[in-house]
Amino acid sequence: MTQPERVYSVLLVSASATFNAAMGELLPAAVFTPVHTVSDVSAAGRAFAGRAYDIVIVNSPLPDDPGVRFAIDAGNGGETVSLLLLRSETYEEITARVTPHGVFTLQKPFTKALAETALSWLISARERLRKTEKKTLSLEEKMEEIRLVNRAKWLLIEQRGMDEPTAHRYIEKQAMDRCITRRAVAEEILGG
Repeated sequence: MTQPERVYSVLLVSASATFNAAMGELLPAAVFTPVHTVSDVSAAGRAFAGRAYDIVIVNSPLPDDPGVRFAIDAGNGGETVSLLLLRSETYEEITARVTPHGVFTLQKPFTKALAETALSWLISARERLRKTEKKTLSLEEKMEEIRLVNRAKWLLIEQRGMDEPTAHRYIEKQAMDRCITRRAVAEEILGG
C-alpha cells in the first residue's frame, strides 16, 4: 500500500488477540494513528462517543453483540467509514442488510492482500467523505454570507432609505473599493 498524505484514526473492535495482532501489522503508524482497540460493542460505543474516528473495523461477532448495528451507526455520522468482518455463514445475509447503509464487508477468513485492498477502499471512501465535507462547509459559508448581506441590505433600506438595488450596489462598491469581502462590509453595517 502506498503511503497517503494523511493519517487515519482507527477504532478496531475485536475480541480476538490473534486477529488484533495481525491487524496491527496491517495498520502501520505512519498511515493509521491512533489505533484504538476494544473488545466489545459496549466499549466501542464509549470510545466512539469520546472522539471521532476515520475508520471503524468490527470483527464480528463480539462477546456482547454481533456488532452489525454499531458498524451501521458508526458510518451514519458522515465522518467515519465502517468495515464489518463476517463469518462465511452470515456473510451474505448481513452484507445485504448493511450495504445500503454504506458499510463495507469482508468475509473471514481473508488473505493479507485482500485486507490491504479493503484498507485502501476505506481510505478512498474516507477521502471522498472529506471532499464532501469541504463542499458542504463551503456551501454553508456562502449561505451565511448571503444571509448577512441580505440583513445588511435591509438595514440600509430601513435606516438610510435606500431601495434594494441601491443597497446591493452600495455593499458591492464598498467591498471592491476597500478590497474586502461583501461579508466584511455586511458585518460592519450590522455592527455599526
